[in-house]
Formats: sequence, C-alpha cells, structure tokens
Amino acid sequence: MSEPETTPDRPFDLDRIRRAVREILLAVGEDPDREGLLETPDRVARMYAEVFQGLNQDPRVHLKKLFTQRCDEMVLIRDIRLVSFCEHHLLPVIGQAHVAYIPNGKVVGLSKIPRVIDVLSKRPQLQERLTEQVADLLMKELNARGVAVVIEASHSCMTIRGVQKPDSSFVTSAVRGGFKENSATRSEVMSLIFGSRR
Repeated sequence: MSEPETTPDRPFDLDRIRRAVREILLAVGEDPDREGLLETPDRVARMYAEVFQGLNQDPRVHLKKLFTQRCDEMVLIRDIRLVSFCEHHLLPVIGQAHVAYIPNGKVVGLSKIPRVIDVLSKRPQLQERLTEQVADLLMKELNARGVAVVIEASHSCMTIRGVQKPDSSFVTSAVRGGFKENSATRSEVMSLIFGSRR
C-alpha cells in the first residue's frame, strides 16, 4: 500500500529557496541583480510554496465526513484537472484524473475527491505513485468495495527537454477491490472514462 506522507515538522524555508534560486541564476551565467531578475528568487520561492503546499497537508482530512447512502453502484468523477511536479526534474505535470469507487453504504461529498487529488499532487511526485496513493487512500478511508483511478498527463520533462515529444501523454491506472476482481466492472469503468473519446 502506498501511504501519502506529510512533512509538517519540516517548515517551508522561503529564504533558503530565494538564496538557492539566486545561486542557480549565477551558475547559468545570469546576473541576478539585473532589473528583470531582481525579484525572480522571491517569485520562485512563493511559487514553490504554492505548488508544493500538499507536503504539509493530510489528504485524509477531506474524507472524514461520509454520508450514509444505500448505493451499491459505481460513483465516477471524470476529468479532474491536476497539476503536479515531476520529482526527477521539478518540471510541471499537467493532466486529469478519473476516479471511481463502489460505495459500501457510505458516500463522500463530490468535491472531496478533487481535494484529495490536489493535496497529493501538490508535491514532488511520480505519476505512478500518485495513482496508487489515491486508490489506496480512497479504498481505506471510504471502506469502499472497489476503487479505480486513471490519470492521464503530459510531462514537461518529456515535452520541453530530452526526447521532446510534445504530443505524448502518460496514462497510469490503479484498481482495487471489485474493479480488480471483476473484469466486467473494470471494463465498465474504463468504457465510461474513455468511451466517448474513441
């Protein structure tokens, strides 16, 4: 099981980031004291505080309030926009998540699943791990009968550097419980996610 980690004991050090960005500018041969770059270290530090805020948040807080509901059919939220940063190059990963679960007598508010994805994606991440973390967390916290998570994303580390393939997308999936055990249920959710795009 892939447990999400939080780091509340390690406060975000804006000053350290400012100094590091200034050093990077010097290292690439730039003048950090020229007009266009004077405020860049501060801007980058504040940007990192925003895009990595998930490091100091616990995604489970969004799954504490459940509602009793006699529902044993799949609940699916498609096209949940996500932005993360690849931990290998610290470059943006932009995509969407599709999340389905089979309730076990309890449902969660619809906005809570996108909030969980926000928390888990706003940290240096691997898409494979993010997909597993979302599936495992929902399975456990919702006591669901099944969970399916599919993430499709474009990775800047593949589109703007290295192999430079701007039209490529990376798809990962994780299935648990009924979606893993029952191929018909798994086929149904994949058809609901991708069917209209084929």
